[in-house]
Amino acid sequence: VEILTRPKNALVKQYQALFAMDNVQLEFDEGAVKAIAHEAIRRRTGARGLRAVVEQHMLDVMYEIPGAKNIKGCKVTRETIEQGIRPQLIYKDPASALTPAGEPDSEEDIA
Repeated sequence: VEILTRPKNALVKQYQALFAMDNVQLEFDEGAVKAIAHEAIRRRTGARGLRAVVEQHMLDVMYEIPGAKNIKGCKVTRETIEQGIRPQLIYKDPASALTPAGEPDSEEDIA
């Protein structure tokens, strides 16, 4: 777990810096960090597999954020990793969580 957060070039810090380039604050809760480590152990990839675990769950959001000007944050939870639930996006203006047709993108965007 420490390898994800402590070193200067820790994986969590790398992703936070990447999101910060788009003015988005990325947060991994403690449960998410532990779930990432457990998934890497389950896959028998160890520390080298941590990036693959994170990337698998962040890929869609990583492509969405650069084009979305109204996203201010992204929260990764234990459920994101364990259940494949999309990371929670936090909008500057909650009304912008609606699609052009006025429909929420997902149930997460309603909350």
